Amino acid sequence: MNNTFPVEGNLSGLSRKDFQKEINNKKTDLFILKNDMGMEVAVTNYGCAILSIMVPDKAGKYANVVLGHDSIDHVINSPEPFLNTTIGRYGNRIAKGKFTLYGEEHELAVNNGPNSLHGGPTGFHARIWEATQLDASTVQFHYISEDGEEGFPGTLEVDMTYHIEEEANALTIEYRATTDKATVINLTNHGFFNLAGIANPTPVIDKHIVTINADFYTPIDEVSIPTGEIAKVEGTPMDFRTPHTLGERINDKFQQLIHGAGYDHCYVLNKLEVGSLDLAATCKDPESGRTMEVYTTETGVQLYTGNWLGGFEGAHGATFPARSAFCFEAQCFPDTPNKAHFPSATLLPGDEYQQITIYKFGVEE
Repeated sequence: MNNTFPVEGNLSGLSRKDFQKEINNKKTDLFILKNDMGMEVAVTNYGCAILSIMVPDKAGKYANVVLGHDSIDHVINSPEPFLNTTIGRYGNRIAKGKFTLYGEEHELAVNNGPNSLHGGPTGFHARIWEATQLDASTVQFHYISEDGEEGFPGTLEVDMTYHIEEEANALTIEYRATTDKATVINLTNHGFFNLAGIANPTPVIDKHIVTINADFYTPIDEVSIPTGEIAKVEGTPMDFRTPHTLGERINDKFQQLIHGAGYDHCYVLNKLEVGSLDLAATCKDPESGRTMEVYTTETGVQLYTGNWLGGFEGAHGATFPARSAFCFEAQCFPDTPNKAHFPSATLLPGDEYQQITIYKFGVEE
């Protein structure tokens, strides 16, 4: 581990000693990334969890716009184990924790009703990654997922980088992975955002204004597994092609919103071409003026509105009630290994999985 860059005196008020712990002969630590524009991001190598993203509002006041924790013990024992972590080997849900690949059935850990969620209970979010801070604005993570880990086939070698751009307040996340055996892969970051900034209590995100560049989405059943349909958003509360507040239709008696207890759905992004880096979604908090744009090479983005947040305590006494965050999780479609007509999530030996997702922050008066 290389962490020779200063971490004390950071904008988020985090202390390095609170993140240094040895677990199974591996050490956790705190890493602080900065750019010349004043943006600051704090992360740890436990699950590659993002602890804070400090960006200014329209008055120049900085606040943390992700729901984070202020110690490694709180990260490990969080009531929301996926809070701002790297998710793998397969983000989102796989029905009944089973899939068949080239004639061989694989059985996964089940941790969400009858389904496997986010790679299982000890997925990538609960692993200690090797970490090297390359410069003041970049940290690189490395993890080897052994063959059979949480039931997934193949030894998967993953490299991931968090980098703050110098010309803009943007966090770029880049993923690369290779395997020695056919496997499935769907990596994402499960950032829980609130552009108003965290507080006690953190305000709900009902007034956040969202657009999503998608004409279609994947409807879900009562246990949040895609039905297999690719449905039009037109004429439904799922339509964010033009700006709408998150709270405007979230409680409509629409079956999909009932299934998800709010928004918890994958949107089929309008892509210029397969793998192109395109604008996927935008969000604005009218009161603070903070804005966020999401760019990704992925085919889908999951909108989740923190429906199951239970009011637990986070960094510096902040509390996180239901719907006090929104997530834009760039990813393949859920349950793709069991849906032959969905774009493939299979990775073969000799090929390389690649993904780039950017969260870009700004201010509007």
